[in-house]
Amino acid sequence: MRSNPRGLVPTLEVAPGKALYESNVLLEYLEDAYPESQPLRPTDPFDRARSRIWSDFVTSRVIPAFHRLLQFQTSSAPDKDGEARLDVLRGEYRAKLLEFARAMDPEGPLFAGSELTTVDIVMAPWALRSWVFERFKGGLRIPEPGRGGGDEEAWARWRTWLAAVGSRESVRKTTSEEEYYVPIYQRYADDIAQSELAKATRDGRGVP
Repeated sequence: MRSNPRGLVPTLEVAPGKALYESNVLLEYLEDAYPESQPLRPTDPFDRARSRIWSDFVTSRVIPAFHRLLQFQTSSAPDKDGEARLDVLRGEYRAKLLEFARAMDPEGPLFAGSELTTVDIVMAPWALRSWVFERFKGGLRIPEPGRGGGDEEAWARWRTWLAAVGSRESVRKTTSEEEYYVPIYQRYADDIAQSELAKATRDGRGVP
């Protein structure tokens, strides 16, 4: 709270009295501050700008859809309307995943090809937490391989990306076990979480 008045993580205190926050901003800062490291942004200006577009897509489209689905309470709607509305929210979230998948490099396996980029890093935490929907909201109901109909190619590309990013050692070492997430996401699933993001979702606003 001393370093970030919004009370959010991640927050990076660069020096006393100098703090930065917002995940996407921090990724760009680290790229600029440590140019000798493996680059995570494309060198081509067009590709670099496009990576910003899709990083922003995750923040402005995927994350809000994730939380609208997770925080929705079927009891808030009369009779069977709650289940119907929940299914609509599932569909909206799946549509965001498909849109993301269709923007990927066709060969992959990662978003822009064979090398990890900031877009992969921004999306990975949310994609790897899809288990929360199985636990709390009846699942995402993503079609099984071969049953995706007109979306089969996009779902296949999504699975390839998910396997590639999830198998990376750096991702495995920076992802906590599910048991540590359960009590946190239980509060979101019950719609009693008090984070700024939870409040914004409850009020129908975007990511704060």
